[in-house]
Amino acid sequence: MSADENDLKRRMDGALDALKREFAGLRTGRASTSLLENIQVDAYGSPMPMNQVASVSVPEPRMLSVQVWDNGNIKAVEKAIMDSDLGLNPNTEGNLIRVPIPELSEERREEMTKVAAKYAEQGRIAVRNVRRDGMDSLKKLEKDGDISQDEHRARGEDIQQMTDGHISTIDTLLESKEQEIMQV
Repeated sequence: MSADENDLKRRMDGALDALKREFAGLRTGRASTSLLENIQVDAYGSPMPMNQVASVSVPEPRMLSVQVWDNGNIKAVEKAIMDSDLGLNPNTEGNLIRVPIPELSEERREEMTKVAAKYAEQGRIAVRNVRRDGMDSLKKLEKDGDISQDEHRARGEDIQQMTDGHISTIDTLLESKEQEIMQV
């Protein structure tokens, strides 16, 4: 694998990692700290990730506990949780915010699978964009005379195989996330 192919693989892996983080934030009916990780809180005059203003834990299977470090940020954290599109209603007790995780209705489960499919499609697009960049650079290398037509074809096939592998992984991740969401 050339340095260019290593870079393409790294970028495709990055698209997969981003998709996994998005999927982790999708609610399935079980409490998970990753549910609140992507929420931005308006604290100290700018949006900050939840993990920079509070610690999130799972004391029970259907309950999240958010320990806010600075009492001045409690209202901001509570508002951020309510404004997220997760359908959660936080209860504040001092500097501890309890977030019960309600059962998912059939309708909400179907909405979640649509969101998961949208995230997967964004991942596929990201992987295809990386492939396009790789193919464009191969064309330029051949045009400049740095590689032969045969080498262009061979390296193009390698890039396509890498792309197919990553897209297949995305499809597998989506399938398992959909099953997890639909599981009652």
